[in-house]
Formats: sequence, C-alpha cells, structure tokens
Amino acid sequence: MAKRDASQTSTSKEIVPVVVGRDESPVTRAILDFVSQIPASDVPRASVGSAEEACHRLTKAAANKAALTAGSLALPPGPLGWLTVLPELVAIWRIQGQLVSDIAAAYGKTATLGREQMLWCLFRHTAAQAFRDVAIRVGDRLVFRTAATGVLQKLAGRIGMSVSKRAVGKGISRWLPVVGALGVGAYAYYDTNQVAKTAMDLFSGEVHVEDGDLVVTDETLSRHVDA
Repeated sequence: MAKRDASQTSTSKEIVPVVVGRDESPVTRAILDFVSQIPASDVPRASVGSAEEACHRLTKAAANKAALTAGSLALPPGPLGWLTVLPELVAIWRIQGQLVSDIAAAYGKTATLGREQMLWCLFRHTAAQAFRDVAIRVGDRLVFRTAATGVLQKLAGRIGMSVSKRAVGKGISRWLPVVGALGVGAYAYYDTNQVAKTAMDLFSGEVHVEDGDLVVTDETLSRHVDA
C-alpha cells in the first residue's frame, strides 16, 4: 500500500482535483476546486509554549482581513449584490484556508494537512453532520479517513447545501447595502475565529489519518519525513 507523501515544504500542496459533475451546484464545484490545492505557509514551527500565542495573532489578522473583504464585496446593492455572494465565499475560504495552513505550520503539522482536514477546519462548525463518512470518533480520538473521489463529492455536496442556505441570507442582506455590509463583515470575522478554533483544537493534538487498513499518525509521518 502506498504511503502518503508527508513532505513538509514551503510550496503549496497540489492534490489531484476531483472531477466535478455537471449536476453539481456552483457552491459544491467551488468547494471541490478550492481543496484541490493546499496553500503554502511560511510560518515557522513554534515552541509548545508559544504556538497558541502565534495562532491567536494569525487569527486576529485573518479575521480582520476576512471582515474587510466580505464587507467590501457586500456593498453593491440589490440584484448586483447577488452576483458577489459566491466570489465573497471563495475569497473568505482563501483567507481561512491560508489561516488553517499557517496554524498547522505553527504546530509543526503541515504533513498531516490534507483535503479532509482542510474541509473539517473550514466547515465543521457549520456542517458537522456532513463529515460522518470522513471523520469518526474512536474513544477520545478523532480519526480521519482518506476520502475517495465519490466520498469527497458527497461531502462537498452536503457542505454546499449548508453553505447555500447561509448564502441566501447574505444575498438578502445586499438589499441593505451599508447595514448589510456591516453584518456580513461581522459574520466573516466570527466565522474566521471559529475556523481558527477548530484548527487549533485539531493541530494542537495528534492527528490520526486512516489510510485503508493503515492508521497514520503525526509520529509515523514524522518518521517518514526524517527518513
């Protein structure tokens, strides 16, 4: 059985993209496209005592950036505002995805950041039930299963449904340009903090990845990198 490439480099981690069906929603397609490449991070590994502090600084900067980005894209009023909903979602995911990558790097866990972990960090707080085929609890441990293409498509579809429901509310807020923009910006700030909390909870502990019959952990990945 082939082992997962655990190289930890400063370049982005390209992943074979999932083929998107024609019947997939625009949001689902955007999610699958987004996780085809894990963003690089130049954040150095922090010591155990300073990793949390570094992550809080990273989170504050990302949350402020997300709020400004979302608020700016929400300014166009009426029908024109509807056209900015999906671009806003993708822009926020990019900011949050970079934050997740930076948090993983701060904890020295870049090698264990894949599609499943990225999706978990970004959407677990809004679509927890969507992950039942990818992440399971074994005692007090969270174990990720390496997802096949079909599973990833289903996962993205479930997340897409949840995200689309929220997007409707964002679209309605476009009819109140200034007030709506403030609300959208505030939610982006909150949402980014929730992403950071999930990422810190995940990467501050041991990440378990089940690859078929093989369970890969931080320790085994580290040994693979050192070898």
